[in-house]
Amino acid sequence: MSAHCQLTGRQPGFGHQISHSHRRTKRRFDPNVQRKRYWLPSEGRHVRLTLSAKGIKTVDTIGIEAAVARIRAQGGKV
Repeated sequence: MSAHCQLTGRQPGFGHQISHSHRRTKRRFDPNVQRKRYWLPSEGRHVRLTLSAKGIKTVDTIGIEAAVARIRAQGGKV
């Protein structure tokens, strides 16, 4: 599963891990991505979305129908 939110588009960020001696090594900051299943009443089926924590809160605010419409408008597959 890639660390990519279907709704908000959040992706991993990259930076440095800095040790006590101040040596730097590359690291990756992954977003908090979850796979969540929602009932889509208009199609009479469940959809499984890969969403960040902020994406889940957005679905709670705007509703699953609007969220799926927004994902499809961005060219995403549901």
